[in-house]
Amino acid sequence: MRSLYIGPKISRKVNPLHFFRKFFRGTAAVFTASALVLGVLVGNAWYQIPDSFYVTDGKKLEPQTPGISVTTCAQTGSTVREVFATPEQSSQALVMLFDCIPVKSVSITTTEEKTLVPCGTPFGIKMFTNGVMVVGISDIQSGGHSINPAAQAGIRIGDIITKANGCQLNGNDNLSQIIEQSEGEAVSLEIIRKGETFQTSLTPVKSDAYDCYKGGVWVRDSTAGIGTVTFYDPETGEFAGLGHGICDVDTAELMPLGSGEIVPVIISGVIPGEKGQAGELQGYFSSEIAMGALTSNTESGVYGVLNSCPTTTEPVKLAMKQEVHPGPAKILATIDYTGPQYYDILIEKVSYRSDVQTKNLVIRVTDEKLLSATGGIVQGMSGSPILQDGMLCGAVTHVFINDPTRGYGILAENMITGQ
Repeated sequence: MRSLYIGPKISRKVNPLHFFRKFFRGTAAVFTASALVLGVLVGNAWYQIPDSFYVTDGKKLEPQTPGISVTTCAQTGSTVREVFATPEQSSQALVMLFDCIPVKSVSITTTEEKTLVPCGTPFGIKMFTNGVMVVGISDIQSGGHSINPAAQAGIRIGDIITKANGCQLNGNDNLSQIIEQSEGEAVSLEIIRKGETFQTSLTPVKSDAYDCYKGGVWVRDSTAGIGTVTFYDPETGEFAGLGHGICDVDTAELMPLGSGEIVPVIISGVIPGEKGQAGELQGYFSSEIAMGALTSNTESGVYGVLNSCPTTTEPVKLAMKQEVHPGPAKILATIDYTGPQYYDILIEKVSYRSDVQTKNLVIRVTDEKLLSATGGIVQGMSGSPILQDGMLCGAVTHVFINDPTRGYGILAENMITGQ
């Protein structure tokens, strides 16, 4: 029978050098992993935290990002979570990770508390461009040949033609008349492209089909539509709406405002949204009498002056971006003849990045009444104010085409600073 040894286990002699190699190799791996994680955290914080903040006088700055605190540069090391300064003055501060690792320097400007009237009221837009926008170029059949004068002149879709032969253009017919009367002589054009102005020369050709001179350029000088007023400033009579700019339907370029007016609208129905198909508020201009005028069309919305406040809603405080956070909120929207009503939503995500002027919020409609009536967010609701913690924090801007219950919003602070 084979015997079993059950005594103490015999081990080999331990080499001290081998032990220390394994120890330091493991320590280096842990250190490297920790450094990588820390680097990701710092990089993410640097990317997400904006370069500047506004705070109302006497209030404290509390970033919503976990682990992030702010300290004034004069108090570096005290890692306080609030910054106080005198009104309308700026100060520098440090963003800290875990109260000990500096991430970036930011500017903090104190300002007086702003109160605005959240509206949620629909409005009609009649807008005329400054010059004419090129929405297409085409070949002209002339003398049996296919010629494209616009392309030869270097004209592109999205260009804004402001002058022809030194004359300011007031509309499509104005440009057509100048081209048709050119008798084939070159027409001098002043064009704005991506903010830069330049001159070019267009040589019209005689069209075989129309027996007159054509330039092969299709232009648009006006647009109209329905949107929602976001807020009204009772001190100045100014308003903001849409939360995004008015863009040309063909080029997607921001249309340059020449003049425009606001008219009252009645919502007569709604086409509910569904996956793959955006819904739409249906309505009509109830009067040709203007209730206000447009003054600017920007990426952050449309702005202007109203003759009077369009709603009886009480003014509320404007939320600074750092006061907006994921969680329950409400939108104030008009979807029928009853006027603006509050509906429950959830703010799922907030982006505080400085390089993102719009699409700062991801929101989801949770209100069963609104979901039943519209399916969620529909066209025409752009500009509907978003309220959280009793403050105006943003506006609805876009709907997700594959999920009408969700969409984007813009921060109200960005609508104020973006006009």
